[in-house]
Amino acid sequence: MQTHAHNIAQIIAQELNVREQQVTATITLLDDGATVPFVARYRKEATGGLDDTQLRTLYTRLGYLRELNDRRQVILSSIQAQGKLTPELQWAIDEADSKTRLEDLYLPFKPKRRTKGQIAIEAGLEPLADALLADRNADIDAKASEYINSDAGFADIKAVLEGTRYILMERYAEDAELLRKVREHLGQNSVLESRLIAGKEKEGAKFRDYFEHTEQLAKIPSHRALAMLRGRNEGFLSLSMNADPAAQVGQGSYCEVIIADHLHLKLGDSGVDQWLKTVVTATWRIKIALQMETEFISQMRERAEAEAIKVFARNLGDLLMAAPAGAKATMGLDPGLRTGVKVAVVDNTGKMLCHATIFPHAPQNLWEKSIRTLANLVKMHKVELIAIGNGTASRETDKLAAELIASVKDTHPQLTKVMVSEAGASVYSASELAALEFPDLDVSIRGAVSIARRLQDPLAELVKIEPKSIGVGQYQHDVSQSQLSGSLEAVVEDCVNGVGVDLNMASAPLLSQVAGLNKTLAKNVVDYRDANGQFKNRKELLKVPRLGPKAYEQAAGFLRISAGDNPLDASSVHPEAYSLVESIAKAKQVELASLIGNSALLRSIKAQDFITPDFGLPTVTDILAELDKPGRDPRGEFKTATFKDGIEELKHLKAEMVLEGVVTNVTNFGAFVDIGVHQDGLVHISSLTDKFISDPHTVVKAGDVVKVKVMEVDVERRRISLSMRLDEAIDQTKSQSRPSSQSRSNNAKTPVLAKPISRPAQKSAPKASANAAMGNAFADAFAKLKK
Repeated sequence: MQTHAHNIAQIIAQELNVREQQVTATITLLDDGATVPFVARYRKEATGGLDDTQLRTLYTRLGYLRELNDRRQVILSSIQAQGKLTPELQWAIDEADSKTRLEDLYLPFKPKRRTKGQIAIEAGLEPLADALLADRNADIDAKASEYINSDAGFADIKAVLEGTRYILMERYAEDAELLRKVREHLGQNSVLESRLIAGKEKEGAKFRDYFEHTEQLAKIPSHRALAMLRGRNEGFLSLSMNADPAAQVGQGSYCEVIIADHLHLKLGDSGVDQWLKTVVTATWRIKIALQMETEFISQMRERAEAEAIKVFARNLGDLLMAAPAGAKATMGLDPGLRTGVKVAVVDNTGKMLCHATIFPHAPQNLWEKSIRTLANLVKMHKVELIAIGNGTASRETDKLAAELIASVKDTHPQLTKVMVSEAGASVYSASELAALEFPDLDVSIRGAVSIARRLQDPLAELVKIEPKSIGVGQYQHDVSQSQLSGSLEAVVEDCVNGVGVDLNMASAPLLSQVAGLNKTLAKNVVDYRDANGQFKNRKELLKVPRLGPKAYEQAAGFLRISAGDNPLDASSVHPEAYSLVESIAKAKQVELASLIGNSALLRSIKAQDFITPDFGLPTVTDILAELDKPGRDPRGEFKTATFKDGIEELKHLKAEMVLEGVVTNVTNFGAFVDIGVHQDGLVHISSLTDKFISDPHTVVKAGDVVKVKVMEVDVERRRISLSMRLDEAIDQTKSQSRPSSQSRSNNAKTPVLAKPISRPAQKSAPKASANAAMGNAFADAFAKLKK
């Protein structure tokens, strides 16, 4: 789509470093209603093989650039209606590549409230402003006296010159090119100063790393930016931009020099020049500085939010793609002390078979009775897995499970216990979805069911929980909730479609994440399945109410049917390509069923021999790979961490201990690891590996089982410092107290703060006061610029 000088497809192609034709074809598909997972998997010929990540970026940028073009049209229409659209201005607007640049150009023509400058113009003072700029040697008082207008509120020379000053200030503050130059300088030099609000030191102790903090504004990492913004929002910190961190007290801002230079004002000692100096200073301090501070801090927030959302999305993807334990009868234990341990047993399909509540811990201490109850359930339902929630009393319940396994090892040697993150289980338990699924169950029992199911298949269970409640992000409550939701929904969609869904077993929430389906269609699929029995083939989907050909095209390839009418229905081969597979089988003179999984035969087939006008080399290659391992699960091998016996609380930890744990969250400054003490420890980025890395995600991901060494423990502040460099020496000179980023409670809703890694070498001087002398300083700074 081309609406102005810039072609959207061309811009995106340059950004993604791909051919424009790839982008154009993708835009056409998306505009026609195709989903990203469908395009990524089944339209590789059209897109040139763009992957999910590239397609998501393309989709986001497409929306932004279209909004930009829509705004461009509105601005052009507005300026044209005012009769002020020149060819040069139109060219500049057509060339604007960001919303900021576009709004800068529109600023002089934008309808606005009545300003001091406009009032002065209405009083006839604009000719005076132009006259003073034209004749810098004029007698300024004499000139101003000619424009005295008592009726308009300009009764003396001082008022006239003040009004004229505002005319020029507003004119200069709306100069798009000047704003660009100032913005460029600030982007390279400005710093953010964070200061404690007087009297808030005790209340805001968790923000103490930012009580006296200065850092280059353009380079502040997302976690520090969000921490400072939270401190400001909670009333403990004040944030301000310092445009001239190296300036001396009383020295004017370098931005004033930029303004004067841009306006070609070589200011001397005449009365007019002295007055123009005050105009330049006021333009910066009153009109531009505050606007730029707001803009730059807002941009910092947007960058930080985008990075935090990116981290959250990546962690969520890793968690959703965690390896499933498999279709095995599973017992879920939701630990508790006074209220007891909630027990739920589900079969290999996730259907709940029975539930109970036991009281092995204080104050009841019915330990032996609890083991007998659990042993009877294991024998009755042939339980193979025990899923233990990692909340309160989890380690005590883990001991109970260990004794249970020992007591039934002769009859059930395969019984295994696994600690499972219960993040979000309580949210699911109290949800409308859980109420519909288990209307007669207590909320706590629903949690046990969820814990059992998420061990069997994390993806299938976690899609029932709002992604934000899973707890794998930084500052998730501080970022744009709409952007966060959109990003996380995209991750869920990509993961679900990447794995595929069993059409005859999937829940409505899982089906709703399949490309082409929504909540309504997913419910209709389940209702049809309940009424008519299992689906025998994919074509039967077209009988589902409101599921038309377009939805079928998008969804069919991601839905699996085991033991159906057509063996291809159990694979990711799309129904539109069935004829191609049949032609391959015919060419090799084998039955279709004999072709599937026949590795030796499939390896002998040359993909290029079966290219057709409808199916290119990428599609044929994908089909042959899928036929070799039909319906393969892209998730890895199931692994679980074994927490060390006797290490159940922070006080049990000692420096030098080597423990096994599970990565729960990966941030830009390190990774948090659950080692079984109800408090995650932090492996700082510098302690993840012996090699230098800039991104912790290149080493670990959420769900990884790792070995860590305990470096420091602060029981009082509940902080644990860990290292994955098991040979790393402990610095005995370090204080036991660590920065507030050092640990995070499993259940903490308030993200931790990170101590700045570095500070500027030179402490910035305080800003010049508003009434600071600027005459000589201004002249000196200007001379330096010219020199």
